[in-house]
Amino acid sequence: MNILHIICSPRGQASESYRLAQGILRFLLNAHPTATVTNRLLSAGGLLPIDGPYAMSQQASADVTEAGSIARSNELIDELQAADILLIATPMHNFTVPSTLKLWIDHVARVRRTFNVGAQGKTSLLHDRPVYVAVASGGRISGVTPRQPDFLSPYLKAVLGMIGLHDVKFFSVEGTAMGPNALSAARHTAQQALEEHFRAYPTVEANDPSQPKLFA
Repeated sequence: MNILHIICSPRGQASESYRLAQGILRFLLNAHPTATVTNRLLSAGGLLPIDGPYAMSQQASADVTEAGSIARSNELIDELQAADILLIATPMHNFTVPSTLKLWIDHVARVRRTFNVGAQGKTSLLHDRPVYVAVASGGRISGVTPRQPDFLSPYLKAVLGMIGLHDVKFFSVEGTAMGPNALSAARHTAQQALEEHFRAYPTVEANDPSQPKLFA
C-alpha cells in the first residue's frame, strides 16, 4: 500500500488543511499499518511553471524533448502511478485551488501519459484509486448559507476525472478566518465527517475510543 500525500499550503504543517489531512492519514494507516507514505511538499518552491517544450509537446504527436518540464512531469506522474491512495491537503485560494496545486496538476495532466485525445475527446489513462481531499477555507463554502463560492471541488473532480481518478472524497474545515469559536466548530464537524466515512472502511472501527482523533 502506497499513499501519496500532496501538501499545498504555504503554512505547511501549521495549516488547517494539513491538520485535516493528518486525521485522514491516521485512519488510513490504522487500516494499513505497513503502508508507505510519500510526502510531496509543493509549497517549498520545487515546482516551476511548465516550459515551452512541454507546451509544444501537448500539441504534438510526440514529446519534443525529455528535459526540463517533461522530465519533472515524468517524475511526478511515476509517483502518482505508484500510489494506491492519493491524499491532497489544500487551502482554498480565491474560491479555487492554490497556484501550487495547479502547477502539480499541470505537470501530471499530460497527453499520452495520463490522458489521450481522440475522436471521442479526452480519455483517461490512469486506473482509478481512492482520492481524499482535505480542504481548508477562510469562509463557509457549503451548507444552506455558504459565504463564498466553491470552484475548487468541481474543478478537481473534473480534472482528476479526466486522467482517470473518479473516486474522490472531500472533507473540509470551513470558516478558518471567522474566529476561534467558528474554527472549533468546524474542526468538530470535520471530525464527525471523518468518523462517519471511515466507520465503513475495512478494518477500521470509527467508534472505538482508541481510534485516532483529528484534533486531539
